[in-house]
Parts: sequence; structure tokens; C-alpha cells
Amino acid sequence: MLAASMKVVADLCLVPIGVGVSLSPYVAAACEELEAAGLKCQLHAYGTNVEGDYDQVFAALKRCLEKIHEMGAPRVTCTIKLGTRTDREPSLDAKVASVEAKRGRR
Repeated sequence: MLAASMKVVADLCLVPIGVGVSLSPYVAAACEELEAAGLKCQLHAYGTNVEGDYDQVFAALKRCLEKIHEMGAPRVTCTIKLGTRTDREPSLDAKVASVEAKRGRR
């Protein structure tokens, strides 16, 4: 039986269009929205990893998109990759640790 709330690990890439070359102010604002929602986030060079409850992640993503539009972006493209599990709760740290252990680093 599935849990009442489904946990997800997601990789989000939000790209405002029509705002010039520097996107970092928009990325920073999106990260603030995700963290304000109580989600665990890990910024990386081409996106943000997010861990949390499915409904919370997608509600926060909606707020990110709204915020970026409020900042003046006429368009936003968003790429989402996500994973769920039923055998255990997914975790950003566990995914990285599993690979690093196999590389002899942990």
C-alpha cells in the first residue's frame, strides 16, 4: 500500500526567457521559494535538486514560476525530472552517497 503522501526527488531547471543573459537573480528567487516551502534543495550548475512531498514540491514550483513572471520574465521554460519510490523514502543524500560509496569515497 502506498503512503498517504508520496515523496519525490526532483531535478528542476527553470529558465526565464526575454530577460537578458544573467539568470542568477531568477534562480536565487526560485531557490528562496523552494526553501520557504520547507523543501530540501541542492543547487547545481544547471538546475536545482529538490526533495519533499509531491504536492508540496509542485505547489512550490508553481510559486517559483509565478515569482519569476512577477520579476519581469515574459516566458519561462521548465524542465522537470523526478523519481518516486515505494520501497523506501527517496533522499538526495542517499542517492549521492550510494554512488560515492561505489567509488570508494564514503
